[in-house]
Amino acid sequence: MTSLIHLSDLAGDSDLHQSLQGGAVSIGNFDGVHLGHRALLERVRWHAQRVGGKAIAIVMDPHPASVLRPHGAPPSLTSLARRAELMSSSGIDHLLVCEATRDFLNQTAEEFFQRLIVEQLSAKAIIEGPNFFFGRDRAGNTTRLKELAAERQIDVEIVVPSVRDERMVSSSRIREAIASGDIVLANQMLGSRYRLTGVVTTGEQRGRTLGFPTANLGGVKTLLPEHGVYAALTCGEGCEGPTNHPTAVHIGPNPTFNDHQETKIEAHLLDYDGDLYGKSLSLTLVSQVRGVIKFADASALKQQLQIDLQTVRETVSSLQSRS
Repeated sequence: MTSLIHLSDLAGDSDLHQSLQGGAVSIGNFDGVHLGHRALLERVRWHAQRVGGKAIAIVMDPHPASVLRPHGAPPSLTSLARRAELMSSSGIDHLLVCEATRDFLNQTAEEFFQRLIVEQLSAKAIIEGPNFFFGRDRAGNTTRLKELAAERQIDVEIVVPSVRDERMVSSSRIREAIASGDIVLANQMLGSRYRLTGVVTTGEQRGRTLGFPTANLGGVKTLLPEHGVYAALTCGEGCEGPTNHPTAVHIGPNPTFNDHQETKIEAHLLDYDGDLYGKSLSLTLVSQVRGVIKFADASALKQQLQIDLQTVRETVSSLQSRS
């Protein structure tokens, strides 16, 4: 499993600090750990084995844009813990988190390279994509990276980006797909199912009165897809397994009940009857079923919900039969 380490932890743990020396590293945001990231991370693993050190991915948290341009920061696709989880399959030993303070981000490209890559990690190899920039004002690029590395006899590999439909796979492109409700495309580029994680809170109990009890998910910190109904799988505390519960997820307001403003995440777990209040729950989205609709009355809504649940059941059944 990939361990999650903060750079500040190294100051008080000499053994941990020593274990990170002399490996292969890659610096990036790695949000989503998509197919392009995985191809790069696999090269990090290869170089780590070659130099006899650890495979290390490095991220800055919070996203630098949230410090420098708070209103322009992109919404996250994955938490740091989820990124570490996804990186495990690529053989990454450590996800090293650098706190993105203004002082840290104000380092020149040369200072950043010397202090982090040379002094903290004594890296033997650096693997990046062609759009890699580092240091204050993004002054460092791959050309400067190669120059600095060559001075210290550090190997550099620039990985060709992954392409889908003649376009580079990127976190921003995945955000576009999710925001438009195209979960199928997003999942294809991610190489995994997009996940929403939060804590089950008490709702207005409307679903229960309609015969479709829902778990209301609060505290979700990642990007929400376009308003609509989605087919999903549920895992988390209280569930028996990560793929045991096909789930219909409603994201958005409830216009049938004149609730036009508040965006809610309501999950109805098929074939499940249990108390989930206060528990952590994750929804792995499969596809969009339909958009948000205002129905004439509760009876019309119930009829549509029956259709939605059947669609979800068939979608998840088809997915599991191919697994």
